[in-house]
Amino acid sequence: MDAILQDLGARIADAHASATPLRLRGAGTKDFYGEQVEGELLCLRAYADVVDYEPSELVITARCGTPLSQVERLLAQHGQYLAFEPPAFGSDPTIGGVIAAGLSGPQRARAGAARDFVLGAMLLGIDGKALHFGGKVMKNVAGFDVSRLLCGSLGILGPIVEVSLKVQPLPRAQQTLCFDLSADQALSAFNRWNSQPLPISACAWHDARAWVRLAGTESALRTARERLGGEALEPERASQWWLSVRHQRHAFFEGAASLWRLSLPSSCASLPLSASPLIEWGGALRWYASDLPPASMRKIASAAGGSALHWRGGAAGARFHPLSASVRGLHRRLKQQFDPHRIFNRGRLLADL
Repeated sequence: MDAILQDLGARIADAHASATPLRLRGAGTKDFYGEQVEGELLCLRAYADVVDYEPSELVITARCGTPLSQVERLLAQHGQYLAFEPPAFGSDPTIGGVIAAGLSGPQRARAGAARDFVLGAMLLGIDGKALHFGGKVMKNVAGFDVSRLLCGSLGILGPIVEVSLKVQPLPRAQQTLCFDLSADQALSAFNRWNSQPLPISACAWHDARAWVRLAGTESALRTARERLGGEALEPERASQWWLSVRHQRHAFFEGAASLWRLSLPSSCASLPLSASPLIEWGGALRWYASDLPPASMRKIASAAGGSALHWRGGAAGARFHPLSASVRGLHRRLKQQFDPHRIFNRGRLLADL
């Protein structure tokens, strides 16, 4: 076993024996996400490098501390990428942090979520020993898929020290079209277009303007442009706009003391809120800068069949949408199995975990 991994394992085993909480951290780019936790810092950034990558197999395996930029640069050299477009928030997260957070970018509605690209993972258990889940090919993923369960767990089940991800070829061509539409007009159009065989990779709306990104062959894009119409954007401007949304550098996200992330059915009409949203994923993800009380915001989201996450601002212990009793019970049982002394990121996801 690698010396760095041995040291991490020894620290975990000691912490478990003394019931000492550990605060897992990679690059720290998502320290704001979830509840704040206390405990001894366990930095995972030193355990880094790409372990295995064969472009023809469309799979990459990397250690947790590997910077996202390193992974993306290597993939780009071979004409490939992470299709779930993980957000970096203006910095350079580690690949372990990317999977622990489980966040996806503008292409999520078409390509899938981060968890859909996880083939296998290695976790350090409470005894400091490595636990292997899944594999490096789809046929190894059978039964209860723990490797995907870890995606979005925010480290409460233990440190994800290695991960194997499915990658995809870069699109041959891309084109962004813009339309002057109201929010409801855009939502109706997004749902209509996404039900058709069109090469749409992302849809977004903000400030009376709808943005639709096409990806595929030149002939497919040409046919889609003829059917959809709209204003075709210059490639550099389009790329910068999508990157600003993906990494939250867009002006909408700046300065909002209280920012909400609502997950809703894409067909849901505009919500009864005075604030104008930024809409992603064809209507399934909606951002609101709003000082509305959490109970009111969550009541509105629940009535629409969705949930509301207090992304930024708000009181401690109330960032995530409340879970049903059955789902909360499942979380508790999983935590008990993986981490009975609750030493890993205690309270990061749920206050009682």
